[in-house]
Amino acid sequence: MEWNRSTTIGLASETCCQCKGDGMRPVYDDKKAPCNCVFRAAFRACYARFRECAISGESPGSVSWEVIGGPGGRRTYSRKHEEYMADFALVARRTLCDHDYKIFRYHYLLGAGAKLISTYLRMDRGILFHAIYRIEQRLGRAFCEIEPYPLFPLDEYFGWTVRKTPIVALQPVADRRNRLKVPYRLSA
Repeated sequence: MEWNRSTTIGLASETCCQCKGDGMRPVYDDKKAPCNCVFRAAFRACYARFRECAISGESPGSVSWEVIGGPGGRRTYSRKHEEYMADFALVARRTLCDHDYKIFRYHYLLGAGAKLISTYLRMDRGILFHAIYRIEQRLGRAFCEIEPYPLFPLDEYFGWTVRKTPIVALQPVADRRNRLKVPYRLSA
């Protein structure tokens, strides 16, 4: 995702002290970076959709019919809600360290309250809330910047979008010396 004022201003908190509602905070004299409130907002939007998919009234295993972009106009079946929930949990597992993942799992996946988590993990509630904000920030950035298909923005994940750049296929290349096939190489 390309970070600029246009992409961050809708997610920015107007009461944020760092960006003052702009979404971009100064890093160097002439450089700006997205504010942490933007990443937390992206995470909260993804988490709200995760909860919606988990609670939805659809029967488990319901399949949707999707159009795949391209000249042929092919179609495929998919289970978007299950795929999204799996992607959400797997990205969190890969991004967070073990301690942060425990907090994430207890708070977001299992729905435990702060008092229960702080008692179980033997940590102060203030430190727990700082850890929760840090987890939201890390996962929000990961959900926005994961390649090639980010989880945020949600309309691009659940809807059909046309990719401008073609996906390059891997093709076998023959080795001229011993006429054996070698591992695949990208072709243009």
